[in-house]
Amino acid sequence: MEAMRAVQILNPSGEVTMPRPERTRVMCVANQKGGVGKTTTTVNLAVALALHGNRVLVVDLDPQGNASTGLNVPHHTGVPDVYDCLINSVPLEEVAQGVEGIPNLWCVPATIDLAGAEIELVSVVARESRLSRAIDAYPGHFDYVFIDCPPSLGLLTVNALVAAQEVLIPIQCEYYALEGLNQLINNINLVRKHLNPRLDVSTILLTMYDRRTRLADAVEQDVRNHFGDKVLQAVIPRNVRVSEAPSYGQSVMTYDPGSRGATSYFEAAQEIAERGVKEPVSRNA
Repeated sequence: MEAMRAVQILNPSGEVTMPRPERTRVMCVANQKGGVGKTTTTVNLAVALALHGNRVLVVDLDPQGNASTGLNVPHHTGVPDVYDCLINSVPLEEVAQGVEGIPNLWCVPATIDLAGAEIELVSVVARESRLSRAIDAYPGHFDYVFIDCPPSLGLLTVNALVAAQEVLIPIQCEYYALEGLNQLINNINLVRKHLNPRLDVSTILLTMYDRRTRLADAVEQDVRNHFGDKVLQAVIPRNVRVSEAPSYGQSVMTYDPGSRGATSYFEAAQEIAERGVKEPVSRNA
């Protein structure tokens, strides 16, 4: 069974494809609470979609650069990165790097320079829409653009919300899961009202689910009651393989494709792809 799952996920023949959206879907992965699986979710969904026929760009907007690490993309000081796009208006295609071993996947890395971007953006003209303009100006076509946000609600996250049409919120199945979520939803509503009227919280993904606890069940029920159809049926379990993969510069998809973690992210990606075909989105890249 594990070997069959691994073949399905790695898709070496390229025969298995996930539906491609009519237009580019720009998804911002956000939650100001740290440690809920934002970066892990961004990396694994991007890899799963890319392995199954979609062209995917990951924009690492977190100064820690964890998404760049997880995709094994160089992001040491001196590497052209997303900071150059935001502050110096360098075109996105000049800083995007192909991800080794995954033909349809590109990553715009983040270096430590990005840590100062919050302050530098304050005095920049049209500071909230710098990322949006950079993505719009990209000459190639992508099916998906995933933006990995920092765990805060500053100008970097605002740039991501203005650039995106959809917000994907990973929610940890823990006691404090819904705490602070109101603030994020309020900020999303503010951005929708003043800067980006097409923004929508389209997807909620439950992460770090431990089937052995009643608490996980209770949180899942709370989230499903609150957000309804926006919550994916696929749930990401606590899985040691998911945690180990980044230290090898890999996603769990390539590190251990037969694991429960890989299967769960594959199912989540498939669900997102199928939803995108049912509800076409209105933006071209």
